[in-house]
Amino acid sequence: MTETTHLSRAERADRLPPLPDDQMDAAQRAAAAGLVAGPRKGVKGPFVPLLRSPELMSRLQRVGEYLRFESALPARIAEFATLVVSRQWTQQFEWGVHVPLALAAGTPPSTVDALAQGRRPPTMSESEAIVFDFVTELCAHRGVCDATYQATVRALGERGLIDLVGLVGYFTTIAMVLNVAHTPGAGDAASLPTLPL
Repeated sequence: MTETTHLSRAERADRLPPLPDDQMDAAQRAAAAGLVAGPRKGVKGPFVPLLRSPELMSRLQRVGEYLRFESALPARIAEFATLVVSRQWTQQFEWGVHVPLALAAGTPPSTVDALAQGRRPPTMSESEAIVFDFVTELCAHRGVCDATYQATVRALGERGLIDLVGLVGYFTTIAMVLNVAHTPGAGDAASLPTLPL
């Protein structure tokens, strides 16, 4: 058992908290200014720990900006997929940020509740069911079978499929950063329970 295994998420100290301005180097200040000037309007969430590597942060945030605001995926599908990845990683910050966005995009609360409990939601739309199967299969097996691939291409097209793979990869990276950093949760969404191993 590791030292933090028995601690709740609320008891874990933020390992990489926000950097005071006077502790940032020129590259960090430039990267932070770029975030403030963009659609995110500030350095928050995963970008707080990522600021320790400003070039990586800048490149990742551009990928995230594309996936959040410009991808081929409809907002409802993108937000739903983000919740599936957040549940896979028990990532509290991303869950808290994206639950309200998923609800606003049309994902039913009952679907969100089922995801939070680690269950396959019975209330998914056809597209959500295809995305759920794709994301969970990809995360579990590091690939997808032909049937899952073909169903996803039929639902989203090839560009949508690739954007979905990019979204899974991006939010997996973000979840790992946040989990390693012990970044506190965000938003008013109920925190994710830890699932049995």
